[in-house]
Amino acid sequence: MLESYAYGMWPAAAISIGIFIFFTLSYLKPKKRREWRSMGTFSAFTVALFTEMYGFPLTIYILTSTLGSRYPVLNPFTHINGHLWVALAGGSISVWVLVMIVSNAAMFGGLVVMGKAWKQIHKANGGLVTSGLYGRVRHPQYFALFLITVGMLIQWPTIVTAAMWPILMFMYYRLARREEKEMEKHFGEEYMLYKHQVPMFLPRLSLTTQRAGA
Repeated sequence: MLESYAYGMWPAAAISIGIFIFFTLSYLKPKKRREWRSMGTFSAFTVALFTEMYGFPLTIYILTSTLGSRYPVLNPFTHINGHLWVALAGGSISVWVLVMIVSNAAMFGGLVVMGKAWKQIHKANGGLVTSGLYGRVRHPQYFALFLITVGMLIQWPTIVTAAMWPILMFMYYRLARREEKEMEKHFGEEYMLYKHQVPMFLPRLSLTTQRAGA
């Protein structure tokens, strides 16, 4: 794989796409139309990423055709050189190891946070959750999605996904704002107090606990 054309592996692309979308759907569980729109954008982001990672390396073709002999590696179509950060470092194995560690830690951490946040919501049975992960950030599941997509971009940045990422984040920001308006109507002053004390997306280091057993 390190010495030859490492693309055209469509079964690997399909399996990777299926795994990420399955887990995200399982934890986010979209119900309303706007939730499905945001989920559709994330799915398109995932398809674009793994299509270039295993199927057709569009970004590499564009860069090599533009830069020609100035492209940093002699064979850009091996799998290791498909990591653009590695290619920019001249095919450095050390950079490849660092990229894999950081990106996989972000993606795995995101999946763990998303799963734990879903368990808290499920246990609350419709009540307001303000402890645990929700005592650190109001939208831990969307923070988890941020970690996953950043991990993807670190591991395999492409022109398409880099262009899509700000749109994806903006869509989930709007979705979070709409959800908060609904929570304000439903829980009233209790949610307003919680909203004032806990940040929206960037977790606080100290734990805020408002509701035991939530």
